[in-house]
Amino acid sequence: MTTTTALCQELARRLRPQRWMLATAESCTGGLIAAACTDLAGSSDWFERGFVTYSNAAKSELLSVPPQLIETHGAVSEAVVRAMALGALTHAKAQVAIAVTGIAGPGGGSADKPVGTVWLGWAIQGQVFSQCQQFAGDRAQVREASVRYALSRLLDLLAHRPN
Repeated sequence: MTTTTALCQELARRLRPQRWMLATAESCTGGLIAAACTDLAGSSDWFERGFVTYSNAAKSELLSVPPQLIETHGAVSEAVVRAMALGALTHAKAQVAIAVTGIAGPGGGSADKPVGTVWLGWAIQGQVFSQCQQFAGDRAQVREASVRYALSRLLDLLAHRPN
């Protein structure tokens, strides 16, 4: 399995030549993606900022996620993660964004959205991608799996972009 550090190193290698910057919009990961990125020396070349929007109010205030979108779909939803990803691009000087919202546990799950349900979103120059994953394990494992998946999938999306 690829380490988080290796994923961040590869992301830096992909973003630097294009002079692209990354922004993160994180809920259940609480800034872990931003922390992983900024653990690398020289990350200021490609990491612009991170938004930790744990509360619904923060999602609306910092990322311009419409409150009615959260009310209608719930904070852990495709609609909200897509709005978070676009909001990160809108409120940062970045071309690429990662957004994550989910239920890390141990509580907070439901029949429709059990613990481990995580919606992830990626925006690349305004084009948005989203995906729901179900991660197993305790809170720390769900959060770490979310970080690795978010970074890995962004690398896949960047690799398959037409030039």
